[in-house]
Amino acid sequence: MESLKLAFVDSKTYVTDMDEMKVKIEDLLSETYADKRRELITDKAIIPTYGDPYSPGTVYLCTSDKEGNMVSYIQSNYTEFGSGLVVPNTGIAIHNRGNNFSLDKNHVNVVKPFKKPYHTIIPGFICKSNEFVGAFGVMGAFMQPQGHLQVITNLIDFNLNPQESLDAPRWQWIGENLIEVEEDMPLDIVKGLMEKGHKIKIVKDFTSMGKG
Repeated sequence: MESLKLAFVDSKTYVTDMDEMKVKIEDLLSETYADKRRELITDKAIIPTYGDPYSPGTVYLCTSDKEGNMVSYIQSNYTEFGSGLVVPNTGIAIHNRGNNFSLDKNHVNVVKPFKKPYHTIIPGFICKSNEFVGAFGVMGAFMQPQGHLQVITNLIDFNLNPQESLDAPRWQWIGENLIEVEEDMPLDIVKGLMEKGHKIKIVKDFTSMGKG
C-alpha cells in the first residue's frame, strides 16, 4: 500500500504526454530513486508527497592528517545535470551556476562575458588565534551560507561536537517572512517565531536543509 501511494503521487505529478514530460522516465524508474523513496516506508501509514527524481549534484568532503594538513572540498553541478554539456571524451559535466545571473542590465549580477555568477559554493575552514582548527562545509544551494552560520554557531557558541552540530534542527529563510524549519524543531520555538511575525513552514524532507 505504501509503495503504491508513493508511486501514485509521483506519477500524478510528473507523468503526461511523453513529448511534454519534464522528467526522464529513466530517472523515475531508476533503482537509486527507488531506494530513496523506499526509505520513507516504515510500519506507519504516511501521507505521501511526490519526490524529486533528479539528483542535483553538490558533494562536500573534508579530511585531515596527523600533521595538520587539511582539505575542504566541494563539487557542484548545481541543478539537475548542470548545464547538460559534457566535456568531450571525459564524462565531466559542466555546471550551470550561470543560472543565477540576472538579465536586468541594472542588476549588480547582470550576465556579462567572463564574469563569474553569484553562487554559494563555500568550502570552509575554522580558525582560532590564526591557527586552523578544522575544515567544514554544508551543501544545499542557498541553504549553504545559512547552514554554515548554524553549524559554526552550534560548534562555537553552544560547544556542540561536530556530529551534534550537524544533527541539530535547522531553519532556512526562503523569502519575505517565510521560514522553513525541520520537523524536530522544538514546538515552543516554532510558536515563538510565529508570534514574532514569521510565517513558519515545517518540512519533513531535510534534503533542502543542506547536508554537511
